[in-house]
Amino acid sequence: MGHDKAFVQVNGRPMALRVADGMGEFCRSVALVGDPNTYLPLGLPVVADSFAGEGPLAGIEAALGFSDVDWNLIVACDMPGLNKELIDQLVAAVHEDDGDCVLPQYEDGKVEPLCALYHRRCHPAILEALKEGVRKVTDALQKLPAVRYVRVPLRSPLPNVNTPEDLLKYTNG
Repeated sequence: MGHDKAFVQVNGRPMALRVADGMGEFCRSVALVGDPNTYLPLGLPVVADSFAGEGPLAGIEAALGFSDVDWNLIVACDMPGLNKELIDQLVAAVHEDDGDCVLPQYEDGKVEPLCALYHRRCHPAILEALKEGVRKVTDALQKLPAVRYVRVPLRSPLPNVNTPEDLLKYTNG
């Protein structure tokens, strides 16, 4: 995108706030993870990364370290089209089998760790992975004994907006 995706306007609203709006339907509170000086102008609580600049795994670690609830919906700021049906499926999977985390898994086997439910008991393993130099979320999750998956169609119900072309596609439906 060439600049911070959190501030990219999607239908007149910063993308991070559109994601937060969608999460508000499922969560009693929503916070952003990152540099408070950068994100406080968006008007939401901001949790500082303990491993600043180390990628999404560091964001998950910060969120889980800050959280005071057991289950946490973690969503990347570039997924403004949260799918209620998918989130309901993730929540149902938690109620069926209390694992460590629940991730969407596509028909081709790929998983989406940046729109998933994480139990805060994952925090120590994720923190340890970061200290060991692991940065890929799926590599860190291999250390957890009970990762659960919810099958989703190959055509993603979770559009990522990574490029101007993705943004155009998303906003034009």
